[in-house]
Amino acid sequence: MKVLVLVLGLALVLTVCVARSPYQAVLQHSRIRGRLQGPNVCAMQQLKGTDKKYFTNCKQWYHRKICGQPTVITYECCPGYERIPGEKGCPAALPLVNIYNTLGVVGASTTQMYSERANLKGEVEGPGSFTFFAPSNEAWAALPTEILDALVSNVNIELLNALHYHMVNRRLTSEELKHGSSFASMYQDFHVHIHHYPNGIVTVNCARLIKPDQHATNGIVHVVDRVITAISNNVHTLIDIDDDLETLRTAMAAAGLSALLENEGQYTIFAPTNDAFEKIPQETLTRILGDPVALRDLLNYHILKTMQCAESIVSGTPMETLQGTTLEVGCDGDQMTLNGKAIITKKDQLGTNGVVHYINELLIPDSAKVLLELAEGSSVTTATKLFVDAGLTPHLTGSEALTLLAPLDEAFKGSVSMTPDLRKLLTNHILKEQLSSKSLYHGQELETLGGLKLRVFVYRNNLCIENACIAAHDKQGRYATMFTVDKVLAPPMGTVMDVLKADDRFSVLVGAIQTAGMTELLNQQGALTFFAPTNAALNANPAELNKLMRNRQELSALLRYHLGEGMLVSGGVSSHTRFKPLQGERLELGVRNYTIYVNRVPVVEADLMATNGVVHAVNTIIKPLPPKVEREQADGPAAPLRAAASSRADSRSFRNNDLFQKVVRSRSSRTMIKSQ
Repeated sequence: MKVLVLVLGLALVLTVCVARSPYQAVLQHSRIRGRLQGPNVCAMQQLKGTDKKYFTNCKQWYHRKICGQPTVITYECCPGYERIPGEKGCPAALPLVNIYNTLGVVGASTTQMYSERANLKGEVEGPGSFTFFAPSNEAWAALPTEILDALVSNVNIELLNALHYHMVNRRLTSEELKHGSSFASMYQDFHVHIHHYPNGIVTVNCARLIKPDQHATNGIVHVVDRVITAISNNVHTLIDIDDDLETLRTAMAAAGLSALLENEGQYTIFAPTNDAFEKIPQETLTRILGDPVALRDLLNYHILKTMQCAESIVSGTPMETLQGTTLEVGCDGDQMTLNGKAIITKKDQLGTNGVVHYINELLIPDSAKVLLELAEGSSVTTATKLFVDAGLTPHLTGSEALTLLAPLDEAFKGSVSMTPDLRKLLTNHILKEQLSSKSLYHGQELETLGGLKLRVFVYRNNLCIENACIAAHDKQGRYATMFTVDKVLAPPMGTVMDVLKADDRFSVLVGAIQTAGMTELLNQQGALTFFAPTNAALNANPAELNKLMRNRQELSALLRYHLGEGMLVSGGVSSHTRFKPLQGERLELGVRNYTIYVNRVPVVEADLMATNGVVHAVNTIIKPLPPKVEREQADGPAAPLRAAASSRADSRSFRNNDLFQKVVRSRSSRTMIKSQ
């Protein structure tokens, strides 16, 4: 079985590598998937509840979905082959007959019937070399009755013209149907427009080829899923003549984009209807229409650089717009979607230089929005409301060059009410210049509207401004930028020593620092990280604490093992983070369930920011890890037995836990080396 899977896998790779076109690649993949059913069998994916079938590629095969809908696998003869009763698979090649007779055996018998009615039979039976894009029987049945009646009535000249438009006076295999090519049809040389997409789908005038390459003695038949009509107008004209697009037409003229859509190209325009414009708040619409830069960005955001027919989309795909950013063009069943929303009301209005899809909702890119609009469209609703309540709306709706630090909703715990202190804090979430996160560097200082200087910290896994780390891509608006951050900003409030003195949990620690003669160290300029033992940690053994307070050398060693150079905020900690203290062996840090651990000791409160460092509170004295544990990841409690042993060790005296012996021994050895 393993050998069979390996052979099939190798065959897939080899056949796809030699495929001459995207369609040939999916056809060969379908052949491989159908090989176990016999020779020349293709595996097809059929949308449940419909007659729509697709040759399959690897992604669709494993997902068993097209346009988000489940599919079932069916097996059919590959193009050009047929079954023989009693034999496996499709061993027989179809007999090569003329185009007229070929129509009858490939699911286009209605086209065959209309060819006879329009006196086209003799032409497609006789000598020549033609390509016939033949509508399937279902395609004719889907035509509105009034259109079909108009085609087949009277002297049938309209029907003949329609059929001639489906024909090219030369043989064109799928290999020759190149993306973006066009060929003169047999109806007054009006061109048919071909698109051959990377996913293997081929379209003519946005009709999908569902049975390509049906060879005949006098040409070739490609069965298509709809009746196509002649195209004479470019996309600018299509917009210009439709009253439902009057507002769009006016906006494009104001932005100077009308001439663009008259040029040669392969555009896709998602055209907002008049109703789509009316859904936008009048104030926002007036601002954008009156701002040439924002208006041009908005309109270019509705135009793709490539032509995308609806039938070419089988899954969500990001596509670049003329504005420079991307739209996710996808599908949900038979509905085409934009950024996951089914807002397309009319599809595949084809022009000579592109296609127009009508949408009932205006797409506003970030580059056309003010700060408040950027925030309202993101997962920062709590922060947005607070910024407004704080009276900061003029900054969020004006034309100042600013950067907003907007905390995620989960950064706020419980209900939050406006106070003078909170208002001041929120003012310090707005920086005085428009920035890009890509331009930030470690140690950079950023000035806020409140007059504070905030520091930038760059880590391997994060980019942080003070304690708040950037949690999403920048949103760059018309004048300002929004950084989404994971925490409410905690601006520095004095030195490390000031932070400790201001918090009653560290009253014992403050006394110990003073006794150890380290006050100046924690007050001087620099960048320190202090895993600060709380009163609970230091008071766990009062007798040992008293002894330590009488031994300045051991006390200093203990404190320096909890203190190191460099700013390490919680956002900079990941698995296997290592930190060198001022004295003793390195500390092993990790994160589990949003809690930071230092040598398996949990941090009970992180990121108490100071002007010269950061304080993280711990309720347990940190001890060196045994050598075996150091080699393991130190990002949380050990297994139950090890955790129980650790708990028993915590209950012993400081003297029994090896910490002071190791740290003091390290310090003593340095002293001996110096004296030598």
